[in-house]
Amino acid sequence: MKEPGGTLTRRDFLKGATFATLAATMGLPSESFAQKQESARSSRVVLIRHAEVLGEDGQADPKITEEMIQSAMKELFQTEDAEEAWMYLFGPEDIVGIKSNVWGPLPTPDAVENSIKKGLFSAGVKEENIAIDDRGVLSNEIFKRASAYVNTRPMRTHHWSGVGGCLKNPIMFTPTPWSYHDNSCADLAKLWEIPLLKDKVRLNILVMFTPLFHGVGAHHFNAEYTWRYNGLIVGTDPVAVDSTGLSILNARRREYFGEERPIKPPPHHIVFAETRHKLGVSDPSKIDLVKLGWKEGILI
Repeated sequence: MKEPGGTLTRRDFLKGATFATLAATMGLPSESFAQKQESARSSRVVLIRHAEVLGEDGQADPKITEEMIQSAMKELFQTEDAEEAWMYLFGPEDIVGIKSNVWGPLPTPDAVENSIKKGLFSAGVKEENIAIDDRGVLSNEIFKRASAYVNTRPMRTHHWSGVGGCLKNPIMFTPTPWSYHDNSCADLAKLWEIPLLKDKVRLNILVMFTPLFHGVGAHHFNAEYTWRYNGLIVGTDPVAVDSTGLSILNARRREYFGEERPIKPPPHHIVFAETRHKLGVSDPSKIDLVKLGWKEGILI
């Protein structure tokens, strides 16, 4: 299938049927894109950690961060090199918004944002067709024209939803974020039906460098309740990614408090994303979790 004008695009590949035939003539991997995409979507999640990703100042090392993301991408799509993995998701015709998070005490690190941009460049996405934004997504011209998104933010406890992860990160795609607060944000997965966003998020990266595992109040932050976990969770299924991050937070809470202490309010939006909204998989027993790198204190 071709777009008007006869140009074959990666969107055509995403529909699956013609990829295997065309791959050989276009120098692309011979295995079916649909098979690779399905493999990554079938709740495969990559947890990668590195003992030295954070410097003494707490800042992420750009080189190590990039190596972590590239290794995770290779494992996620089971490719020989990272460029091939990025090419399974993005191509030169794409316009890509990187949905970041600028919350002051725990923002998405620059090293993560820049590593994502390099990955997009390797897939042929033009620099002028890439933007990084959070609170300005509705007025950002790249985001308004985007064919694809990368969704990334740090994991933390949250006053309204229990935790803030990849599922909650698109909250700025609505002009009325408060309308999703009912029942502890139980139906956050509805965000993923917003026309500007629907079916466009191709990659989720949950930052677990220094997660916040406990908090009280709307804007609470205490560094005592963070720790150097030094990890990233990467996947195409935001539900599975968040479920994995939540398991780690709960394990850290047990370790710190010496008892089971459930997060309040309950982060049930992760389960409901699966059971009510069929967005992905929340059951840890059904998640294909691959662990790479530093294993000490992995908690899962």
